[in-house]
Amino acid sequence: MSACVPTRTSDSPHTERVHPPHSPPRAPHRRFRVAGADVSASIAVFLIALPLSLGIALATGAPLQAGLVAAAVGGLVAGRLGGSPLQVSGPAAGLTVVTADLIHRYGWRTTCAITVLAGLVQLGLGCLRVARSALAVSPAIVHGMLAGIGVTIAVAQMHIVLGGSPQSAVLDNLRSLPAQLADLHPAAVAVSALTLILLLLWPRLPGRTGRLLRKVPAALVAVTGATATAVFAGLTQPRVELPSWSSHALAGLPEGPVLGLVAAVLTVTLVCSVQSLLGAVAVDKLIAARPGLTAQVSRSDLDRELLGQGATNVVSGALGGLPVAGVAVRSAANVQAGAVSRNSTMLHGVLVVVAALLMVPVLELIPLASLAALVMAVGIQMVSLHHIRTVTRHREVPVYAITTLGVVFLGVLEGVTLGIAVAVAVSMHRLARTRITHDEKEGVHHVHVRGQLTFLAVPRLSRALHHVPHGSCVVVELDGSFMDHAAYETLQDWQRTHTAQGGSVELTGRRAATETDTGIGSGSGSEGVVPSSTVQPVNGTADSPLACCRCRPWTPWRNHQCDAPPLEAPHGSPAAEHRAEPPNDPSDAEPDGRTSAVLPQVAESAVASGPARSAAASASEPAEPAEPSERVRQTDTTGPGERTESIGAASAAAATGSGPSGRQLVRGISAFQRNTAPLVRGELARLAREGQQPSQLFLTCADSRLVTSMITSSGPGDLFVVRNVGNLVPPPGEESGDDSVAAAIEYAVDVLKVRSITVCGHSGCGAMQALFDAEPGGVQTPLKRWLRHGLPSLERMADPGRPWARLAGRAAADAVEQLCLTNVVEQLDHLRAYASVSRALRAGELELHGMFFHVGEAQAYLLSEAGEGRGEVFDHVGVADLSA
Repeated sequence: MSACVPTRTSDSPHTERVHPPHSPPRAPHRRFRVAGADVSASIAVFLIALPLSLGIALATGAPLQAGLVAAAVGGLVAGRLGGSPLQVSGPAAGLTVVTADLIHRYGWRTTCAITVLAGLVQLGLGCLRVARSALAVSPAIVHGMLAGIGVTIAVAQMHIVLGGSPQSAVLDNLRSLPAQLADLHPAAVAVSALTLILLLLWPRLPGRTGRLLRKVPAALVAVTGATATAVFAGLTQPRVELPSWSSHALAGLPEGPVLGLVAAVLTVTLVCSVQSLLGAVAVDKLIAARPGLTAQVSRSDLDRELLGQGATNVVSGALGGLPVAGVAVRSAANVQAGAVSRNSTMLHGVLVVVAALLMVPVLELIPLASLAALVMAVGIQMVSLHHIRTVTRHREVPVYAITTLGVVFLGVLEGVTLGIAVAVAVSMHRLARTRITHDEKEGVHHVHVRGQLTFLAVPRLSRALHHVPHGSCVVVELDGSFMDHAAYETLQDWQRTHTAQGGSVELTGRRAATETDTGIGSGSGSEGVVPSSTVQPVNGTADSPLACCRCRPWTPWRNHQCDAPPLEAPHGSPAAEHRAEPPNDPSDAEPDGRTSAVLPQVAESAVASGPARSAAASASEPAEPAEPSERVRQTDTTGPGERTESIGAASAAAATGSGPSGRQLVRGISAFQRNTAPLVRGELARLAREGQQPSQLFLTCADSRLVTSMITSSGPGDLFVVRNVGNLVPPPGEESGDDSVAAAIEYAVDVLKVRSITVCGHSGCGAMQALFDAEPGGVQTPLKRWLRHGLPSLERMADPGRPWARLAGRAAADAVEQLCLTNVVEQLDHLRAYASVSRALRAGELELHGMFFHVGEAQAYLLSEAGEGRGEVFDHVGVADLSA
């Protein structure tokens, strides 16, 4: 042993650190360190926060130091205690109108006391863990509130921009605006105009130099440029005045009527809480858009965020600062600047403290007109055209407009109250509005119900059903998501009567209800929400797991072109017009004629139908999901017969999209990126963060007609799929076998901990046909070597001592279909021979299922329990109707 290497003796005074095997060693204790990205992000946020804090304080009529106090406390306290690591809190423009009204009514010291009390209320709400309930407020109300506040800010600051002083009410400011325009102050107008021009043009600087310059915040450039111009030009106008901190006013005991103070506290609490919680959700979306950041930053804890905001308002109000809330502009800048932890928010607060103590002479050079122009621009931006388009698309313009006008002319609390009342009225109107139509097509009567089916619609439903002739064929289409007891009984009684008179009734639609699904009809008299998909329990057992399925179905795929169209069809030819004709299915329309906002319908319109896709679908704007938290059910843009499991020796031209098949591939991918990707990106981002946790292993054939996500109504992260020719499972230990299937089984059972394995065969299987027609001997091609794993299925079918597997209600159509059924049963036996599968079966942690899918009938069958001397039977899986 080299003398340079010290030997470790058993009597060494140092104790060796021991950690459990296969675990990482304990991280050594390190001193507090700040990432460089957090430092640069904090500087960027500070440069935005400094002028905005002074401008908001000016707009409220509070001491200018109050804006700096709120910015510093928001960065330090909310940054440390809040539940959203990258959200930046401070004096928000959304609180400007509220704070200005409080100062005008009660004075500054009482306003600070109201801020403290609002913080205490926030702490109480945070302890009650009701943060999520704040998100129940309609986005139209929130956007309308912000728009109303923005209008109020812009109108008030317009007077300072023109060189005057604003009034306390919006109507007063509007009435005095003509007189103010007649009495302009050129210096103030010039400084304000320069500020607005820099704000508008700085983010649009072109070229590489512009890209570098745009890293400096536009707000800082605008205020700095206007200040420098005013100083060098010698313009005489009001400037920022920061009195000594020794004379800074702190909070005092609240003085005023009790009811007024309570209303003020509730208003500040509402606006601060809603704005902060919605801001935290928005920050999560910004973080999800940066894949490299999601692994470092956790999602927002809304209850902790509410507690942090409450503590911040208590401290800010006690120190004489403005009310604090999460600020969207600063938070977005924090994320975009590359922040990776809450240290950036806290450092920005430290920088504000340093600036408030050491940069007073510089801050006092800023003209008030420049700050007013900055705040006016912020107020105008709060009236977002994107929000207006969103509420228009969702038919919530009345809620938005009433909230905005109420905030502008009555106040924030009054406007929000009016908005909530209108939102409730609109919801009740939608619930009560049901369209029922009756028409006859080719001897079949169609009764179409659009909307929610409640007792209010029972008279019209009965009238429509009464006009249906006795003994006729009727199709009742239910296109709604809710059916109450009265409507259910009316429809059920009529169905029984019409059937007894020799007629037939078919209930269709995505939302047909059953007694099993809703609980109606059991004598309880309860109302039930009609699920989007209902599944008939296997063997009629109501306690089957399928009986409580609430997954949205895979919408039927359409627009498939069975015959390949000519490659060079003229643009205006009849063939091209036929291919571009959009589908006409009234069941996919909402009561107002729009496409349903449920994702499967969007994915349906995004399907690439061979070389010619629907022009109407490609031009349509994708609708938004009904609920952001809803699990995505379908993301695949290919249909039955289109899927290609592997790309073989494709030519380079086709791979790049220049050949027919390449164009089809690119067209399908483009349709996914345009229509479906925006809807599934959030779900896939969650799966990327959390990893895959599928519930079952689905082993099926590579046949292009089998779309597993369609058959099982599954989506990303639901199934761990293994596909091969003939859905074969090589017996364990098979020499020269394919280890990929065995590896997939071992990984699914031992690592992913799937709870079930399904082997799915299908009708018309080419592999089973080849296995049935194969002759012994001959050249051993790769296909023949693989199909030898199916020979036990042939032997099983030829064994006279074993009863044949069969479909419930009928025999197999031919010998090949019989072999397909037998093969499923045989492959399940192969599965049981695997050590990992056998071990999980004994522990009760795994279930095996056999499945057969008849392609021509689009019908699924599940293998029932063997026994009772009847052999293996594949039971029909149907859709429950209303009389089930």
